[in-house]
Amino acid sequence: MIDTAHKRNFCIIAHIDHGKSTLADRFIERARLVTSRGPAQTQILDNMDIERERGITIKSQAVTIPYTAADGEEYELNLVDTPGHVDFTYEVSRAISSCEGALLLIDASQGVEAQTLANLYLAMEHNLEIIPVINKIDLPSADIPACLHQIDHDLGLDPDSACFVSAKTGEGVDTLYEAIVNLIPPPDGKKEDPLKALIFDSHYDPYRGVIVHCRLFSGSMHPGDIIRFMHSGAEYKVEDTGIFQLQLVSKNELSAGDVGYFIAGIKTISDIRVGDTVTRVDNPADEPMAGFKEVKPVVFSSIYPVDSNDYEELQDAIERLKLNDASLVYEKDSSAALGFGFRCGFLGMLHLEVVQERIEREFDLSIVFTSPSVRYIVHLKNGETVEIDNPLEYPDVTRIDYAEEPYISADIITPTQYVGPIITLCLEKRGVQTGMNYLDEKRVELIYEMPLAEVLFDFYDRLKSISRGYASFDYTVNGYNRTELVRLDILVNGEPVDALSQLVFKGNAQSRGRVVCERLKKEIPRQQFKIAIQAAIGGQIISRETVSAFRKDVTAKCYGGDISRKRKLLEKQKEGKKRMKMVGNVEIPQSAFLAVLKTDEDE
Repeated sequence: MIDTAHKRNFCIIAHIDHGKSTLADRFIERARLVTSRGPAQTQILDNMDIERERGITIKSQAVTIPYTAADGEEYELNLVDTPGHVDFTYEVSRAISSCEGALLLIDASQGVEAQTLANLYLAMEHNLEIIPVINKIDLPSADIPACLHQIDHDLGLDPDSACFVSAKTGEGVDTLYEAIVNLIPPPDGKKEDPLKALIFDSHYDPYRGVIVHCRLFSGSMHPGDIIRFMHSGAEYKVEDTGIFQLQLVSKNELSAGDVGYFIAGIKTISDIRVGDTVTRVDNPADEPMAGFKEVKPVVFSSIYPVDSNDYEELQDAIERLKLNDASLVYEKDSSAALGFGFRCGFLGMLHLEVVQERIEREFDLSIVFTSPSVRYIVHLKNGETVEIDNPLEYPDVTRIDYAEEPYISADIITPTQYVGPIITLCLEKRGVQTGMNYLDEKRVELIYEMPLAEVLFDFYDRLKSISRGYASFDYTVNGYNRTELVRLDILVNGEPVDALSQLVFKGNAQSRGRVVCERLKKEIPRQQFKIAIQAAIGGQIISRETVSAFRKDVTAKCYGGDISRKRKLLEKQKEGKKRMKMVGNVEIPQSAFLAVLKTDEDE
């Protein structure tokens, strides 16, 4: 059993695409936790199909690595690999809270970027020991002196403590191992104290129930112990404890400083809450640990099953997903067009896409998402205020005094040659510049106040294409500002389709309505009668498209004869179509709902 002084808990944090998962691969290979794996198997800790396909980390993953230092001492290193995308900052904050140190990775060719700074501040809030690591030193475009200057100038860290590695080739990894052992402090909890374990994640196993991921700050845990969740008060008997070494590896004891898991036959998912403290019933802790900040969703959308009989399965799927993704927020919802479903809150559009793909793949369900929206505050004339994220809850226009929408402070770091096009993009998105700092002769930091709703759909994609991938973007939500808000209704054959309604800024309403109508025209199948697709604000139609009718040739059976006979048949057809239009119910396919969600870039 390794004592606490020989344990090290650390995470890898960085901007997206700076090589966190690749570096984790090299650590795992050096520890010989994998033997002969196929040449194509990289990003060992990214165990979801979506992570591999998109080349991003979505879930933070823990692994325990045995290491023998240069002086012959045995150490146990607990590594947590974290995501880099701004939508998954919550995963990063949870990983950071279970560690004493962090490796701050910096791409040798890209330098310090927006998310690098954001993650540095997160680590500083938790008083972590930070080791700057310059990665990708094998690239021809690597500029190590510039990176060392940025570590000193932008981050305020000591450039002399920086390590140089190539996660791809493995160069410098041994030196980094020694830096982790020498610079990161050991955990300071005592095994003899009452048990305090912080839950930082969990997942569901259909055979064993909930598997809880925890970090022990004091005390110890063994199979057979009776434990209590301090938030919910639920008590369970521990069946198994262990550590993560790519698979779950059972151990007879977890003690202070360990990162591991326990299984206690938990079937009631609501008993588990990320950030809760676990203690023993026979020797309880005085008070729970601080836990994590409550996450605030910024994007809201409703999920409905395509087949209404799948509602129970969808409810079960969302509950299990919530276990593995603590930032997902949901409540029950219903729609006239789509039946019963759930109103969900997400941390961003990428988070929404990932949740959609995980429900479809992991639970084999067909689902429809409604158009995403942010949460608005509407002030009524009678002095009341209401928070609205669903267009169907939007009050009558005559009752509204004014509305407010959430604003963000956007932090963009870009090479100087792309400043002009990026400023144009921000102005187009109703942004107001609040700062412009030259970090050095090649890089500029732009700070903009802009509405969150404008950033949701295609801002990040357009920013990347304008700057050829060099600009980086990070944001924080910082309050509400007054806006002109309207509800855009979509009518198909004169009937409003509530699932397609959107809350939009008045100035963008016409262009948004036109885009939705054009997309629906392509998706709705033709009928025997004309179908009008209209976008309306209140009673005013602002855009229209028409799906033309099929024409059945009713005069085909007339060979010659008098023209009046043909005319009589055409008139009869015309009457029939008019009657059909009155009772005609247009079925809107699932693809039409999805088409409305796409950005202009996806066309």
